[in-house]
Amino acid sequence: MKTRIKYIRHELGMSQVDLAKKSNVSRQTISALENGKYNPSLALAHQITKILGCKHVEDVFVLE
Repeated sequence: MKTRIKYIRHELGMSQVDLAKKSNVSRQTISALENGKYNPSLALAHQITKILGCKHVEDVFVLE
């Protein structure tokens, strides 16, 4: 799964550590998500979408 997490996070001036803390996951999990090596649960996808200030999960996560 491709994501726009890294792009949006950079636009917000947020580090992987910042996003990880707000999402209650490890920085490694954020890295894996950004690199397409981990598919999040629906709950985590919604949580990250909200933290990044997006309205729709599809704005952040893209199914290939």
